Amino acid sequence: MPVTAAAQTPPLTRKREFRLEDEYHYNRTGAVRWIISHAMRYPLFPVIALAAAILNNFAYSTIQVLIGQAFNLITAQPWATTALLAIAAGVGLAAVTQGLTGLGRNYAFEFLAQRVERDARDELYVSLLGKSQTFHGRQRIGDIMARATNDVRFLNLLFAPALMLLVDSAMAIIVPLFVISRIDLRLLLVPLLFLVALAITVWDYNRRLNPVSQQLREQFGSMNAGLTEAISGVEVVKANVQEHYEWDKFTGNARRYRDLYIRQGHIQAFYLPTLAFAVAWAVAFLWGALLWRAGEINAGQLISYIGLMGTLRFPTFMSMWIFNLVQMGVASSRRILETINTETELDENVAGYAAPIHGEVTFQDVSFGYGDQEVLRGISFRAAPGETIAIVGQTGSGKSTLTRLINRIFDVNSGRVLIDGVDVRDWSLESLRSQISTIEQDPFLFSRTLAENIAFGCADASQETIEEAARAAQAHEFITSFREGYATEVGERGETLSGGQRQRIAIARAFLTDPRILILDDSTSAIDSATEDQIQRAMRRISQERTTFLITHRLSQIRWADRILVLRRGELADQGTHEELMARSADYRKIFARYD
Repeated sequence: MPVTAAAQTPPLTRKREFRLEDEYHYNRTGAVRWIISHAMRYPLFPVIALAAAILNNFAYSTIQVLIGQAFNLITAQPWATTALLAIAAGVGLAAVTQGLTGLGRNYAFEFLAQRVERDARDELYVSLLGKSQTFHGRQRIGDIMARATNDVRFLNLLFAPALMLLVDSAMAIIVPLFVISRIDLRLLLVPLLFLVALAITVWDYNRRLNPVSQQLREQFGSMNAGLTEAISGVEVVKANVQEHYEWDKFTGNARRYRDLYIRQGHIQAFYLPTLAFAVAWAVAFLWGALLWRAGEINAGQLISYIGLMGTLRFPTFMSMWIFNLVQMGVASSRRILETINTETELDENVAGYAAPIHGEVTFQDVSFGYGDQEVLRGISFRAAPGETIAIVGQTGSGKSTLTRLINRIFDVNSGRVLIDGVDVRDWSLESLRSQISTIEQDPFLFSRTLAENIAFGCADASQETIEEAARAAQAHEFITSFREGYATEVGERGETLSGGQRQRIAIARAFLTDPRILILDDSTSAIDSATEDQIQRAMRRISQERTTFLITHRLSQIRWADRILVLRRGELADQGTHEELMARSADYRKIFARYD
């Protein structure tokens, strides 16, 4: 058995999906770990934020202690003006320190929030670029857009203000408790009992809030997906007078979203810690007064204690809002991470085989299906370099699917597809796809200039080569008829152009990239016969030096193919020239008669 190029290639290191080479590797084993790994990419800023929060709360606690000392001073007779001025200066210095450290804390968290949002958006976008066509075919665009915009935005809010306030609240508990312990350990009794009660109620609050937050994010994605679908297909909606149906569908989604927010409001309405704090503050005053009356502490210490106890009001009041934002941020992170971690069916195979393609394409007993639905069965044929292969068959026979196995839009379920003797799965995906060009019946154009759309995939193309490709595709004349010419901006998906114009732009793009394998999937269906004849002559010129696969119902194109493949219900019924198939293939004659 001869040794193929694929067999000669050394074992390859597989890499999942297209992704940029990161200097930093995120931990994707869980939402919280992933968030932490993003934050730790900038380790200096969490340290700055934590240190600033500690100093900020020490400054505030110092002010309470100094106020107590001032009370002792002014109630004593006589009191010294110099000592009172020193205390006032100390309060002023502590207030300035509090203000400056607050700025540092806020800056560190805001910087971290913006960087994490940017990095997460980049990570998600690169991940989406690397997903297979199968993955994208199963997704709702609106939901993906909700994850890439709204969910990533909630990740920003998770850091600022949520984590910023959470860290500040934690320090607003720890630091005052430490200062209280320095006054008298017995004063810790009431605040510690309150904190135990606070911890229990916050745990219960988060337990009830977490599923609602997750459902809110999911429902937002569903609502956004339905809206995107309706707007994208508004022409179909109006043509079938389905405005009321789409309106009812959207309002139903919006109502469910509203109901989830109301459920969230009910949970928040029964948040009891703020009431419990008011009771705890009163009990703390009573406890402190009893110690003062017993002579265990002085009046100034009692006032400082009440002031420090009042510091706990901020974390108690903010905890409801903080944990709501945290829950929403974590829920959003789970949705983002779910998308990133979804494995595709394809290997990027960065270290794979890379070489100029000559154009030999071989199918060896290839079968393929979408899930349980088998589309192709036992397909075997060989296309020689430079050969033009027409593919014909009834609708749904697998013509387009067959060509998508060549550039690995999909991978075979069984069998092999070889290019120049190398299994396409052993090729570097970048090398493989950069030498194969596909022109489809409804080509996709970007919301960019006509020149940029033609040069897509060949960024270094000069204006002269762009115009040369446009002339070959019979597009130059209609492009120059626009006021802006090649600088004309096209609408989303090229909707400002006619179907024939979009096809000619796509053909010009293919001419410019100079592919070694060219796939034409009904690419001139929207073009008039005279223009098609001109394009066909250009296609014949460029196809002489490359392998061409042609899916079309135009007899003029089928006739000049070197060989014709006849597909029937996913199987290769026959192959040969036009004359051979007309003589022996009933399937081909039936198709030919339908086209005729």
